[in-house]
Amino acid sequence: MPFQPASAALSRFTVIDLTRVRSGPTCVRQLADWGANVIKIEMPEALDAAEGPGGPRNGSDFQNLHRNKRALTLNLKSPEGIAVLKRLVEKADVLVENFRPDVKTRLGIDYESLKAINPGLVYGSISGFGQDGPYEKRPGFDQIAQGMGGLMSITGTPGQGPMRVGIPIADLSAGLYCALGIMVALLAREETGKGQWVQTSLLQAQIGMLDFQATRWLMDGEVPKQAGNNHPTSIPTGVYETKDGHINIAVTGQVIWERFCRSIGEERLIEHPDYKTSALRSQNRDALGEEINAALRRETSDTWIAKFNEDGVPSGPINSIDKVFADPQVKHLGLAQSVTSKSLGDITLVGQPVTLSATPSSMKLAPPERGEHSDEILREFGYSSEEIAELRTGGVV
Repeated sequence: MPFQPASAALSRFTVIDLTRVRSGPTCVRQLADWGANVIKIEMPEALDAAEGPGGPRNGSDFQNLHRNKRALTLNLKSPEGIAVLKRLVEKADVLVENFRPDVKTRLGIDYESLKAINPGLVYGSISGFGQDGPYEKRPGFDQIAQGMGGLMSITGTPGQGPMRVGIPIADLSAGLYCALGIMVALLAREETGKGQWVQTSLLQAQIGMLDFQATRWLMDGEVPKQAGNNHPTSIPTGVYETKDGHINIAVTGQVIWERFCRSIGEERLIEHPDYKTSALRSQNRDALGEEINAALRRETSDTWIAKFNEDGVPSGPINSIDKVFADPQVKHLGLAQSVTSKSLGDITLVGQPVTLSATPSSMKLAPPERGEHSDEILREFGYSSEEIAELRTGGVV
């Protein structure tokens, strides 16, 4: 079966995917979903039969990370396997890897080595802490980066102790940053004709995601602390009690504050000496929260959400994941998308959260079986049937 791009946007680019686990596959998923010809390379099963750190192949996590790719098995521990990879690199536009920094050099597939073969190659690398420096050889994992990058110190309720967030945000953001860097490098190549090395790490990405919390320290010398469900600077913004549960409200600025007070029937709060200005509301946050909870306990969550949205006060439910995908707006946006898997049948995955009017992304291919397209890919790169048979006999493919 010939390559079927998921979008026309990046279909002119060929990407070699050497990534594993999550951060690297997240990066390559972006390229695959926008139509790049992604060749996912894995070790032959005879050499690597154990379940990898990315989880079971038929598990939901693996399936969601590796759609819209084709698969080639290749023994990169053999000189013959490295020779095949280098032949692919000659025609490729992008290679992405998330090995420990020393591994690719030992294999002879580091950026400088492959640049000599293809000066136009854009080489994407994701590591735990960077390609050099004092932590270069440390193994990197999402939760380690969340802790080192400051996120766990500002997550959770005051006094609770450090708390990780509920998604692997360092992995995911490193993948997204790397994908963005690769696309910038491809644009730059149109001007220079030359590729370049794109590098990020879990630690860099996590610190980048701190955003305004980081600049509170860098500019103001303020060390942000845990604020629980309260927004650290916008008050009242957070989780509030209702008659039958909890809802989120986001009251920012004086105009919305006054609108909110009228909406809950508590106009008196507008002129209350403790809450009259944003600074006073911040200073008296806890007392104000109790005033709001007392008012909101009079009605149900659905009643308040409908009223607030009618009155122009930002508000919404706090959904469990099943309710997320039952929401009519989420259904309208089409974030749950189906594709037919060779081994699992019809499966539903999370689609791209951004839309393009002329070159949309689609769920074209289910995640491939290990080496499913090996012969097909090798033929596209000029290997004859006899050469492919020899590679198989030698355990290279």
